[in-house]
Amino acid sequence: MSVKEDKDTGATTHFGFKTVDEGDKAGLVRGVFNSVADQYDIMNDVMSAGVHRLWKNSLINSVNPRPGMKLLDVAGGTGDIAFRFLDAAKKTTVTVCDINAEMLRVGDARAADKGYSERCSFVCGDAMKLPFEDRTMDAYTIAFGIRNVTRIEEALAEAYRVLKPGARFYCLEFSPAVVPVLQEAYDTYSFKVIPAMGQMVAQDRDSYQYLVESIRQFPTPEKFDAMIKAAGFARTHWRSMSAGVVAIHSGVRL
Repeated sequence: MSVKEDKDTGATTHFGFKTVDEGDKAGLVRGVFNSVADQYDIMNDVMSAGVHRLWKNSLINSVNPRPGMKLLDVAGGTGDIAFRFLDAAKKTTVTVCDINAEMLRVGDARAADKGYSERCSFVCGDAMKLPFEDRTMDAYTIAFGIRNVTRIEEALAEAYRVLKPGARFYCLEFSPAVVPVLQEAYDTYSFKVIPAMGQMVAQDRDSYQYLVESIRQFPTPEKFDAMIKAAGFARTHWRSMSAGVVAIHSGVRL
């Protein structure tokens, strides 16, 4: 399935600290993940010293997988969230939807290696224009992906649309609001160390420079929670982890 780029409307958005045309952002983001797809999971371990595994496990615990449950995991191309979900409960199924075909290629190969091909499907699609019917999903997850979306409000509206009434939206994302005492050290690590790691491990400094810049452009947890409410979700909730480095957000589709 192909994904069409946004038409040029003259509107602008951010790509890291750069200002770009809205219609160009999806292609720029795709270029980032094309470049790092094969080293993406390794870099996650290196950058976070493995802590990303605990964050993702906490996300899955929040989802509370149950037999027969159907999950839509958006921007989860390599399958890291999907496989945790499948591991947690039998007779569950996952559809992974990602705008990046290279990330999906990696995830599809991993699913085959793990024996999950029959329970996990991979679809190339845009979070702002999901290729799924209304009210068909039991849960929606997006981990470290929504900050890359051109118009977050549209992605949230699509999440609401595809969920069944009573189903939940979950988002694991970096936060720009770390505890003040750690801010200087966190900024130094982000801007000095992570891009250097990207160059060493993935031979791509620029993509990881974008990553740390994109975190600073993402709304604070309070503002993002308000955006989730504005999309129609009820009983929204968020909790920070690791001194505010990341947060898990959730909401119920009425």
